[in-house]
Amino acid sequence: MRINKFMSLTGYCSRRETDRLIGAKRIMINDKVCEQGDTVELIDIVSVDGEQIKIKEKLKPVYIILNKPVGITCTAQPLVKKNIIEFINYPQRIFPVGRLDKASEGLILLTDDGDIVNKIMHAEHNHEKEYIVRVDKPVTETFIEGMSNGVEILNTITKQCAVSQIDDNEFSIILTQGLNRQIRRMCKVFGYEVERLQRIRIMNITLGSLEVGEWRNLSEVELSELLSQL
Repeated sequence: MRINKFMSLTGYCSRRETDRLIGAKRIMINDKVCEQGDTVELIDIVSVDGEQIKIKEKLKPVYIILNKPVGITCTAQPLVKKNIIEFINYPQRIFPVGRLDKASEGLILLTDDGDIVNKIMHAEHNHEKEYIVRVDKPVTETFIEGMSNGVEILNTITKQCAVSQIDDNEFSIILTQGLNRQIRRMCKVFGYEVERLQRIRIMNITLGSLEVGEWRNLSEVELSELLSQL
């Protein structure tokens, strides 16, 4: 099987994170530096930074959600201060599905199931993510219409999305893509600065009453509905 699939089956990291490790020459296959596209057999010895990685016995995957506080970075890299893995301190290896930038807060899913990451994150799958955003000046109809119809950022035009005003300086937005700092960049085009950005929903999973800094396991009902949409 391809090395990316092998790594996701071990629960060590996602396929995308595997690409990063390969680029950093941290993965070895039988004492040879792994290259993009390499394949492995179950008898091969795969290691990361000298630690052998094995496919786990079939265990029930972990799916949890965290209400991420501002100041926590969504990375599994241990050298990054205040990284999300250190913050949550879960007793087994998990990784975040996607990102919330350091200055943002709210719902993020963490798992050891590497296969679901791309299915949730890729824009072509049109999976919804909902946010509540507070900006530095009153929201106007022109702003709402402009945000809804697509904004030119990062050499592309964002997909049309649902935007609705909540109060004078606050609105909700539902995205089906995840460009880098997308909402902040979109707002800036119209002369607005984001003061607070909170994600409250990913597909069928909602933040609900989960307090900032707290996490919980997905319920069986939530997980069943989530997997049925992938």
